[in-house]
Amino acid sequence: MKQLFAEIHEAWLATQFTGFMSKTQSRQELYEFSNILFKHLTWIENDFIKNEMTYTYDIKHVPIRVTQLSHMVNNIIQRLTAIESQLESCKDEHITFRMRSDLTYMKVALEKLPEEEVASSFNASKNYPNVELSDQEKDALTLFLFEESYKEYELIMVYNYSKANSNDAFLNRIFQILIDESFFHLRSFGQMMSEMGILGVPRSLMEEIYKFDDLEQFLKDGIQEEIGAKEECQKLAAAVSDSSEHFAAFFTFINNQENYHIALMEEALAYINNK
Repeated sequence: MKQLFAEIHEAWLATQFTGFMSKTQSRQELYEFSNILFKHLTWIENDFIKNEMTYTYDIKHVPIRVTQLSHMVNNIIQRLTAIESQLESCKDEHITFRMRSDLTYMKVALEKLPEEEVASSFNASKNYPNVELSDQEKDALTLFLFEESYKEYELIMVYNYSKANSNDAFLNRIFQILIDESFFHLRSFGQMMSEMGILGVPRSLMEEIYKFDDLEQFLKDGIQEEIGAKEECQKLAAAVSDSSEHFAAFFTFINNQENYHIALMEEALAYINNK
């Protein structure tokens, strides 16, 4: 079961990041399949919890540096086949039937995706289409995207772990909103990284990051982290305002979304303190 869990996690990341590489309709299909794999991950996680089994989010590094989309698509199909072969380790027949059906269809659909050259996702050009950036702006944007893509992946997994291990409907509503928001940010930043030739999968999470003992302190730290992210967005918006009105507007947009994330965490903090 634990090996199955890790391989679903790896397949989800492989599918999600392959979506970032594509510049065609294939991207949307890969995103939809990554959503399904994330659901599979949460279902297996829930089975661990029901059976009082310990688990982690430890995974192997997921290599994605390829020149053709088909190379990653074939890799994903192989991963899905490996997952299928281990489904019997999960004793919930309803989960395994649904997962097997999903995997069968995804493999058929993936085989039909058109070929696409994707080497530009890894060429380290740091150029963004139709935007003239100085070397200083490129470096600032590169650092921001690496840091924030890791942060958003981390937050997806942290809030998912918190939600999975909580029966509190009030907190779980907030956790789900934050998961959804982090998915949007991860996809936005991942697509930008691909356009700039700097795409990379975030490093694996340390267990203590999501298995924390003090939710109140975690939320306080999270608020400070979001404030830091807001400051970086504001700096980037100002730095690129002369180069791209669209870029400046995008980072202002992300900055303003962080305001709501802070408000949600403050709401959760107040709820905990009033319990």
